[in-house]
Amino acid sequence: MKNKIYMLSLLIVMGVSSCQNDYLDEKLYSSYDPAALNDELGLNAALIGLQNQYSTWHTFFQTPNSTGQGWLGCWQIGTDVAYNKSPADMDPWCVPFTNYANLTPTDPAVSYAWKWAYKIINNANSIIAAVDNPKTILAQPTKDKIAAEAKFYRGLAYNTLVTLFGKVPLITVPVSGPKTDFVRAELTDLNKLIVDDLLFAKTNLPTVNNVSSNVKGKTYSRAHSAMASQVLAEAYLRMGKNDLAEAACDAIINSGDFSLINQRYGSKANKPGDAFADMFIYGNQRRSQGNKEAIWVLEIENPSSVVGGTGSNLPVGAVDEIGSPQYRRVWGSRYHQQKGMVLCDSLGGRGISRIALTDWVLNSLYAPGDMRNSKYNLRRDYYYNDPTFAKFGQKVDINDPSVNTQRFIVPQTNKWNEFNPSDPFGQAMIKDIIIMRLGETYLLKAEAQFKQGKLPEAATTINILRSRANAAPVTAADITIDFILDERVRELLAEENRRMTLMRTGQLVNRVVGRGQKITGISATNLLLPIPQTEIDLNKDAALGQNSGY
Repeated sequence: MKNKIYMLSLLIVMGVSSCQNDYLDEKLYSSYDPAALNDELGLNAALIGLQNQYSTWHTFFQTPNSTGQGWLGCWQIGTDVAYNKSPADMDPWCVPFTNYANLTPTDPAVSYAWKWAYKIINNANSIIAAVDNPKTILAQPTKDKIAAEAKFYRGLAYNTLVTLFGKVPLITVPVSGPKTDFVRAELTDLNKLIVDDLLFAKTNLPTVNNVSSNVKGKTYSRAHSAMASQVLAEAYLRMGKNDLAEAACDAIINSGDFSLINQRYGSKANKPGDAFADMFIYGNQRRSQGNKEAIWVLEIENPSSVVGGTGSNLPVGAVDEIGSPQYRRVWGSRYHQQKGMVLCDSLGGRGISRIALTDWVLNSLYAPGDMRNSKYNLRRDYYYNDPTFAKFGQKVDINDPSVNTQRFIVPQTNKWNEFNPSDPFGQAMIKDIIIMRLGETYLLKAEAQFKQGKLPEAATTINILRSRANAAPVTAADITIDFILDERVRELLAEENRRMTLMRTGQLVNRVVGRGQKITGISATNLLLPIPQTEIDLNKDAALGQNSGY
């Protein structure tokens, strides 16, 4: 059986020429193109494809002999939390975010973000159109649930685009052929679609406890109503609808479906550690594993034990284009290349130090006693662990000239620690990725309260997190946008897309300037990314336009 699967991105249309020899004509016996999606099985398969397309944001890894491994670093470098200590060894994708003068419309990360979002949008539009097709004979509640999941992803993708690019083309029907006359829609129209989609999703998706099941149990990684509420809160904050943002957060907090992790739990609960660190231990991250704080977890399966799992069974040095999550390599240090050090589980497996934590994070952010700064969460000290080395067991002295403090021995977050004994080289990361959790919901709520002038209420909300972290409580007088953004780093370091947070709040420039960053060329222009030049060039029958300053 031949299957036709359409994965169209905006403006990328491939032309083909026909052959005159009839014997080469392909006879299509069946088709899974958008027009043929008219049963529940096919539509659910399309939704799984939509979820997979979303996941490529987190699992993108460029093809062999090319750049792109720094994709995830692009969303952290050049903010207040991360930079690169070794520019000569930096992934080219990250370079424009150390000197913003180099950020141009031809930047590959900018182009990838645009195409990623429009692939989701076009595939979601195909599913929504199929649900509305009279040939689709399903009960209305089933139709609404399917459409809700598609609209969740479409609303999320458009909210990402608007945050990053501002005005963008608004497409609500499948693009199935050449189109070269796109125009950028007004923000009011884009925001209306985002809110309408997410409200529909919130209303018609199941709650987290009522998601469907498969042979392995509840499919918690599939879209549910709390996920829609969380994205809705972010969208409302970006729009300045702060009372509605607070209400969206309360829908999650007051549901009773989620709770902060305040006690030790999971696979290493009987070993040294703390409750905050437990959430980020391999085998502890899923709701089914005891993490009731998690709202959305991208569940990664080990390909050595699960057929089709995310990752790679390719030989060392080979690359799987979209199946090798890179968070451990991005955030983890290259300690194993320091003489006297070897790869091990307790040090987090093989990292590459693609980014380094800023001095502000390491030296100024945390007050003494804050659990989120404990040695179980932030590693500052290393000890020689090669039994054949003369200094085995001794602390690595960073003042020793033989110690490389650029990429090898550097402080790191432990959130992405993960070591697979069957893959010591660290070719593929098999650790789950927490996309949303309740800790961030409280921070979004506090931001919404602050922006309404409800400072005592915002302090109360933030103190819920600070109490969990054993940090001193704050008062209304402490609450500013800077304090809230500081608290987001303390809580969400290496989890949140820091660039998007600072662009959404309009604070990117303010947070970079004056924090000792070695970042140049940044200006208000960079509160939006440039529209990809390829999209402008291909759109020959209308003016797509460029963001100011690029």
